[in-house]
Amino acid sequence: MVAVVFAIILATAAVASAKDPKPKPVPHNPIYDNIPSHLPGNVPSQAFEATSTSEFGGQIGLTRATGKKTKVTVGMSSWACQSGNWWSSSGENKCVTKGDAKFSWPVTLKVYSSEPDGSVGSLVTESTQTFKMPYRKTASEKCEGGGWGPECFHGLLFTITFQLDNVSIPSNAIVSVAYNTSDYGAEPQRPQPCDAEPQGCPYDSLNVAVEEPENEVFGGSPFAGTQPRPNDAYLNSTWSGAYCDSGSAGTGKFRLDESCWAGYQPLITVTTDP
Repeated sequence: MVAVVFAIILATAAVASAKDPKPKPVPHNPIYDNIPSHLPGNVPSQAFEATSTSEFGGQIGLTRATGKKTKVTVGMSSWACQSGNWWSSSGENKCVTKGDAKFSWPVTLKVYSSEPDGSVGSLVTESTQTFKMPYRKTASEKCEGGGWGPECFHGLLFTITFQLDNVSIPSNAIVSVAYNTSDYGAEPQRPQPCDAEPQGCPYDSLNVAVEEPENEVFGGSPFAGTQPRPNDAYLNSTWSGAYCDSGSAGTGKFRLDESCWAGYQPLITVTTDP
């Protein structure tokens, strides 16, 4: 049953896996990398509010040690509309975004060591930064169900980058992001004025992007470094159905989630100075 639920979450995260007609270049000089050099319009994603999640990540293997200045880039998917909702393509609730409108929201990057059995070790570092997150694009009337663009994507893939100075990241590290939504996170945000709006609060439509196995841009991933646990992820959810084991090893804590994440590793790039 868990696998079925997980498949549904991923299936709703991206309407199509075809390449974006206007790909966006991503800078590369990585010691770990599974973000393609040109971003597609959208990919599957882990929805925090919809899956009662407050933290999500994966284990990465670096090609060499980090230097004095390290950058960690994470793929995100925005389903937020500036007005209206993501599933409406017409009428008063049609998803509309004017230009390149953005909303600001803080996200915390966390890096942990990994125990020999893959479980979460000690916290190495964390950094909270506020980013300007893009709203997804206006719905096309040619797309059933409120999608945007010729491929009828629902979410919009983009990246955020954290600067870490004088931090030594383990060669095998667990990298995660955490942020608040209306009902989950370290500080749940409800009530807020945006709760009453048709589009809801934009951070409730903010997801963490993962690989899409059937999309050719991920062929050969990871492009640098290794994935020590390619079938597993790490998350903190209060919903038992978010876990591969239906929550039998516990909920409401950040922990290893084994065996149902093959091909769906979170999008992460780590670069460092020589």
